[in-house]
Amino acid sequence: QVQLVESGGGLVQAGGSLRLSCAASGRTFSSYTIGWFRQAPGKEREFVAAIRWSGGSPYYADSMKGRFTVSRDNAKNTVILQMISLKFEDTAVYYCAVRRGAALTTTPERYDYWGQGTQVTVSS
Repeated sequence: QVQLVESGGGLVQAGGSLRLSCAASGRTFSSYTIGWFRQAPGKEREFVAAIRWSGGSPYYADSMKGRFTVSRDNAKNTVILQMISLKFEDTAVYYCAVRRGAALTTTPERYDYWGQGTQVTVSS
């Protein structure tokens, strides 16, 4: 059974940084894509970034480019989301998700498995 566990969230001041991790288990993910999403209170789930487990360049939402970096550690079955220059509007629950296939899709409904999320709160 696929299991995704996010960690690394917390409270940070505006301008600060956080490093989120997504530990994946339950199968071989070489043919999967991993996505990061976030959801703020009262808002829809929003795409953040996606990366193929097999390699290649990640894809980012426009508002995250230059501030967020996604990478993977295949040996540890872990995907990292490094966030810098955080803003108050980055406050949300951050989720990782996986889907079979190579498409770096931004649509949450196309992802098959989700983690429980980790809260990121940015104080202004």
